[in-house]
Amino acid sequence: MSDAVDPVRSTDPAFNRRTFVGLSAGAAAAAATVTQAGAQELGKPHAPIVAENDPAIVASAQQLSSPKVEDGSARTIDAYYAAPKNAGPTTPCVVICMHLWGVDSQLRDTARRLAKAGYRTIAPNLYSGLPVPNGDGATEYQDFVTKGAAALSDAQIDADLAAGAAFVRASSTRGKIGVTGFCMGGSMALRQTVDRGDTYAAAAMWYGKVRYGTTANNGPVTPIALAYADEIQVPLLGSFGARDTSIKADDVRALDRRLTELGKPHDLKVYDEAGHGFFDDMRDSYVASAATDAYARTLAWFAKYLK
Repeated sequence: MSDAVDPVRSTDPAFNRRTFVGLSAGAAAAAATVTQAGAQELGKPHAPIVAENDPAIVASAQQLSSPKVEDGSARTIDAYYAAPKNAGPTTPCVVICMHLWGVDSQLRDTARRLAKAGYRTIAPNLYSGLPVPNGDGATEYQDFVTKGAAALSDAQIDADLAAGAAFVRASSTRGKIGVTGFCMGGSMALRQTVDRGDTYAAAAMWYGKVRYGTTANNGPVTPIALAYADEIQVPLLGSFGARDTSIKADDVRALDRRLTELGKPHDLKVYDEAGHGFFDDMRDSYVASAATDAYARTLAWFAKYLK
């Protein structure tokens, strides 16, 4: 099993997202972003925030060539692509590392939102060729774990993400590339900052695993579990939830201290009101205040390092 796999149902059951929906101006701003799709409640299936036929973007399904790492044989994977309508050779790019649900409707909408913000965006489907169900609106996770995430290897994930980066690079020949990811994809994005530092100019991870080299996330984080931080080559933004029971806030803070000591550019934030999956506006883990602020920070981070 890939070390990127995070536990599921990992938010404190005492937490109810609706408790926090109206807490801040951020919640109002989040609601404002969906007015073009009509009045609707986020946190359950809804119309897209940025539609596929939005006149400011182009969006389409794509196929990428990514060799099997075992033997180098030819392999084709699916991907979702979105870009500004006026994208050119200097347009910055973002590779999205998918969450447990795959490249589902929420992730595709996120790709289009980034495209509308000015980024050529690609989301490789790392489950390509695996017997994983369609993730659109899914809430039962077991098949996604056993038939999907458990079958992924770090080496193949990295190769598939590299194929996505090569795809957007072919059109944005002079544009910088960033990487982002959610849940297990957050850990994948973090690994790219070490393994693929020559590819990416910035990274934004969302509630992904930060502790490595241990069999569980229980107990104090050990120095060896954060040793990879010494090798991080890419400015790193991170967004986490204090109520997440799988990605511990204390681990995030330990990583933050280590990156500060190393003098590496980073911005890691833990949202007190949020748990795991707080950006997923199609599911009840969504927390408007945290999602709105974290997305604004992500756009600012990418604007600083990619544009």
